[in-house]
Amino acid sequence: MAEPLVFLPGMMCDARLFGPQIAELSADTCVTVAPITQGERVEEIASNLLDQLPVRFALAGLSMGGIIAMELLRRAPDRITRIALMGTNPLAETPPTAAEREPQIVGVRTGCLEQVMRKKLETHHFAPGPQRNDVCELVVDMALTLGGETFVRQSRALQRRRDQQGTLRKCKVPTLVLCGAHDQICPVKRHTFMAELIPFAELVVLENAGHFMTLDDPAATTAAIREWMKQPLVLR
Repeated sequence: MAEPLVFLPGMMCDARLFGPQIAELSADTCVTVAPITQGERVEEIASNLLDQLPVRFALAGLSMGGIIAMELLRRAPDRITRIALMGTNPLAETPPTAAEREPQIVGVRTGCLEQVMRKKLETHHFAPGPQRNDVCELVVDMALTLGGETFVRQSRALQRRRDQQGTLRKCKVPTLVLCGAHDQICPVKRHTFMAELIPFAELVVLENAGHFMTLDDPAATTAAIREWMKQPLVLR
């Protein structure tokens, strides 16, 4: 049996983000989805997770989950056997993007979480196709389940996150860099850049997926993860 696989969901998402992958992979792999909802700094979230996760594990993070995954790799490289970075960003938050979060936080604190989420999701998160509306509604429902306080904490953590380029340059485990061709939040060129930072990383672009690739094109996403899980471990 392969080593345990830990999924880290994106901002305002829960285990449903990986529903299709859990259904497929859990037949032969111990699969866990770890919440990234506690803490106002990426470092705090990562520290809390390390106390709960297996001694050694494969790690796959999507979007904000990928950002937390990079911090886990920085803090505990010997515990991570392989890493998959999906629809994510290794760079620190830019001042304009950090500033854009402030009115969103104000809106959420005044009880408008659903409106804020729908506006965030309007233009650039989904691949075209018949699944688009269903994926959007699921993402909104996950956000409403997690609630406004989680939105504020995660927004603050993203605003304060560090640059992880140095962490990626030191990465010595099998690495999958996975992105959707229609992702405008974390576009293909950013994943190309990220893959070039990591020794021996494999870049896979899913032509029929957007930011939420696990739901946009679940079969292709699962296939890429399976191939990554089959790669031999690196002896250190």
